[in-house]
Amino acid sequence: MKPYIIVHMMTSVDGRIDCPMVGQLSTDEYYVAVDRLGLCSKLSGRRTMALECPEVKEELAMPLEGKTVGRESVHVAKASEEYTIAVDTCGRLRWTSGEADGHPLLCIVSEKVTDGYLEHLRQLGISWIATGQERIDLPRAMEILREQFGVERLAVVGGGHICGGFLEAGLVDEVSIMVAPGIDGRQGQTAVFDGIADRGVNPYRLKLESVEQWATDIVWLRYTVKR
Repeated sequence: MKPYIIVHMMTSVDGRIDCPMVGQLSTDEYYVAVDRLGLCSKLSGRRTMALECPEVKEELAMPLEGKTVGRESVHVAKASEEYTIAVDTCGRLRWTSGEADGHPLLCIVSEKVTDGYLEHLRQLGISWIATGQERIDLPRAMEILREQFGVERLAVVGGGHICGGFLEAGLVDEVSIMVAPGIDGRQGQTAVFDGIADRGVNPYRLKLESVEQWATDIVWLRYTVKR
């Protein structure tokens, strides 16, 4: 079993998700919508965490030296109804606290991380899931998240490559998109879903569940993913 997984993102009309850009087109609508998603843990990729989370002390250019774990490892530092979750394949984020956004931190890493990095997490009271030899085994990580941490609902809140990874792995149940009233248009900006291997012209098909037009000209679209 895995959690029910929602990708929740704010985007420009042309599908770009750069935070400073969409921040100029919106105020707190994104977070109002997050609250309406109900009780759920929030997951972000390494780059988003490094940019947006004040509890990140630094982002290392290279992982810590030392012996790699080389096996699946799970540590529940603190049980909670809701976690703030970071996906950090090689263990490059250095933390200052065991909590972020008011919830216990949980790091999902690969088996390439070092014992020293896991000790860094342990000392701060941070939970972890280490699974996958060369890259994180996302399906297995989601099973562990449900079975050992009790997470029933999960919101993936950034960035584009982690959203793409969840979609490519067939893990996304719902797509929640807030379209802000503006166009980015800059070359090379990340889209909502990015980095997926070439599938030709075969799109992932969705079913529209609801549409809301807000007074600030933002449109909130919610879809379920067709299997």
